[in-house]
Amino acid sequence: MASVTEREVRGRLVRRAVAADVLALVELRAEMFLAMNTAGVERSDWRTSAQDWFIGHLDDARVCIVVVEVGSRVVSTAMAAMRETAPSPSCPTGGDILISNVCTLPGARRQGHGQVAFAAVLEWAHSTGVPRAELMATSGGQAMYEAAGFAVTIYPAMRAPLSAAQD
Repeated sequence: MASVTEREVRGRLVRRAVAADVLALVELRAEMFLAMNTAGVERSDWRTSAQDWFIGHLDDARVCIVVVEVGSRVVSTAMAAMRETAPSPSCPTGGDILISNVCTLPGARRQGHGQVAFAAVLEWAHSTGVPRAELMATSGGQAMYEAAGFAVTIYPAMRAPLSAAQD
């Protein structure tokens, strides 16, 4: 499995996230939730848990968290994580990659930063040998994902809260 190599791409630095990026990762995740009209973004409980999660997964070989820097400021991120799933007709060996947390700060949007971050985690995903990737798209990102080979499925993602604290 290939790692993300730090590199300059069209005037921006693309690299794997490090501990110093954790607060920026949480803020970008909050921006993503705002774009998705998710309730509770202002609460601190999930932010503390997200910080802990990011710190615990920065060096996890099954997770790839990428940041894009412009002028020493993290402006965009994307993440991919390997998941264990049972084999199926569309994925005979089982397992998949969940791509998530693709987000760019509002003032840095529409400049290709998110696309560069997404491309880096997609490159990592291809290197894993896992046969399939999945993501949940906002309307703003759908065209980028479709251009990369993702297709809208006929079965929508559905969620149910299992406790009062969850969405």
